[in-house]
Amino acid sequence: MRPRARLIYNPSAGKEALLHSVPRILDFLEQGGLEVSTAMTHGANDAVRAARQACEDRFDLVIAAGGDGTINEVINGLSQMEYRPTLGVLPGGTTNDLARALHLPRDLKSACEIILQNHRVPLDVGRVGDGFFINIAGCGRLTEITYEVPSKLKTHLGQLAYYVKGLEKLPFLKPIQIAIDSPDFAFEGKAMLCLIANSNSIGGFEKLAPNASLHDGFFDVIIVKPCKIPELVRLATLALRGEHLNSDRVIYFHTDRLTVSSAEEVELNLDGEFGGLLPREFECLKHHLNVLVPKPVEEVLA
Repeated sequence: MRPRARLIYNPSAGKEALLHSVPRILDFLEQGGLEVSTAMTHGANDAVRAARQACEDRFDLVIAAGGDGTINEVINGLSQMEYRPTLGVLPGGTTNDLARALHLPRDLKSACEIILQNHRVPLDVGRVGDGFFINIAGCGRLTEITYEVPSKLKTHLGQLAYYVKGLEKLPFLKPIQIAIDSPDFAFEGKAMLCLIANSNSIGGFEKLAPNASLHDGFFDVIIVKPCKIPELVRLATLALRGEHLNSDRVIYFHTDRLTVSSAEEVELNLDGEFGGLLPREFECLKHHLNVLVPKPVEEVLA
């Protein structure tokens, strides 16, 4: 019997190019030996429900096709279930952070070939309350950019839309008051932002958390202390080269669980989407899912 796969895809991802590629994807995967059915998303949480249904129906494989928002929803649907099919990823969004972290190609045919190779590795998942994330949880005004960018602007400009929004927001950035408690480190004070990284790719930048691993059972936590705009710009320049962690403006530590709270109303960003308000508790679920990757990635994750 051929393995059963459920393809969950977002038709508006990646300037809507994914929608036109679905017939070719299905044909390629079917010829490769899979029995594939589809679920197209129409609105918020559709991918969560589709992934949960795939678990209940005991599919062997769930393939998430879309951007980081779609993949986040699929991971939320899978992670809450006792039986969890293996995850495959077809990157079709603006930044594709998980695909970058796993070294998956943007070319859909090449990504399908990796799925057919069936080489899997265990993947850590972040849990926050009753939700989950795979790449990043963050708070601070700068982290709000990703879900404030209109979908139409992302469709037309791609990743450039984030830079446009960032420049618009830069003059209004102010620090937030936060308190962090973990078995490994505690902090209370003002910060420009706080990042809880599960992977090394954040917003398309692969050196913001250069040491983060999807496989080690720990978060990499980065806190940026208050600084003026020129200092922040300099720090951003260092971050492009992965040299910011040594700055006296940056606090950096590892932990597998922590609590973040604030006396202010502070929004939480989960994988680029609005994730509610602080306070929240975070836990790294080590090896919670299996994901299909190119074989060389096993050495990277080890």
